[in-house]
Amino acid sequence: MAHRVIISGGGTGGHIFPAIAIANALRRLEPDIEILFVGAKGRMEMDRVPAAGYEIIGLDIQGINRKSLMKNLSLPIKMLGSLLKARRVIRSFRADVAVGVGGYASGPLLMMAAGMGIPTLIQEQNSYAGVTNKRLGRKAKKICVAYEGMDKFFPKERLLLTGNPIRRSSVEIAGREREALASFGLKEGKKTILVTGGSLGAKTLNDCILEGLEKFSKRDIQVIWQCGNYYYEGLQQALDGRLGENVVLLPFLQRMDYAYAAADLVISRAGAGTISELCAVGKPVVLVPSPNVAEDHQTKNAQALVAKRAAVLVTDTSARTTLVDTVLDLLADESRCLELGTQIKSLAMLDADEVIAKEVLKLINR
Repeated sequence: MAHRVIISGGGTGGHIFPAIAIANALRRLEPDIEILFVGAKGRMEMDRVPAAGYEIIGLDIQGINRKSLMKNLSLPIKMLGSLLKARRVIRSFRADVAVGVGGYASGPLLMMAAGMGIPTLIQEQNSYAGVTNKRLGRKAKKICVAYEGMDKFFPKERLLLTGNPIRRSSVEIAGREREALASFGLKEGKKTILVTGGSLGAKTLNDCILEGLEKFSKRDIQVIWQCGNYYYEGLQQALDGRLGENVVLLPFLQRMDYAYAAADLVISRAGAGTISELCAVGKPVVLVPSPNVAEDHQTKNAQALVAKRAAVLVTDTSARTTLVDTVLDLLADESRCLELGTQIKSLAMLDADEVIAKEVLKLINR
């Protein structure tokens, strides 16, 4: 009889892509395995997971709204409803194991699974564990982490350092620089910067690049600028045809491998999944952590790299005045760029998806 695995979580690309990578690894190891995803209604996993070829069920759950207390009044009711639905899903699917990758849906699904005696595995992506995962970790059989020193959050004997699963197709860049530059209509021989604010875009990065385009133009630097769907139209209007041949503005990058291959330097937020891809790519990176995340975990992710001389950190509050000049100074310093690229590449853990998948299967076989 085929094994049955539930994978829960989502909310952002940083949670969804690792979840799909784990599912794909499980299928490679055990082709007849049955996999069901559980996500949060209205979040991007409800579209991205089916597009990857997997079934998903949505829970009516949300996170705590720190800006409007009134919007939190329905939280207890939604949590109760999600717990009850999670129990029905687990029973009807007859799950052998439940995997949580973070995001709203992980909490109720893994809490219910553990309470029903089903083994659970947590994949903690950040260097600072969130409140939900710390609670789930008390009953999880295995906690797979991407950073050292996570025993301050979880029982040491159940920890396994695996790294974060990444989209393998996104980091296979060897020998692709020429075709990558051509795909963006850019020229060989010029310094090229990739700016990415994650799947949703980042206002701070967009504002900085908009204000700094003239400085980049004076140095004849090319820019691949992924701004996010929400900001794309407004930026097009603000630029009013002033992009020029050196700047490519895109709402979303369909081919991250081309973007990484074309870049000499990357400006990015510091989400865990993005950092894991950047480690595999091995290019110099300037990280601007988002301040709008729980426990400020992006700053802690970035600091973990800075401590190993593997990235440069610019705070969100100082980015407007310092980011562009920091990037220009770094591009002019070839030895520093080489050191950053070498150091971040040394942190790559390329087989995290298969290592985690094997741990999931071990829990079933026990």
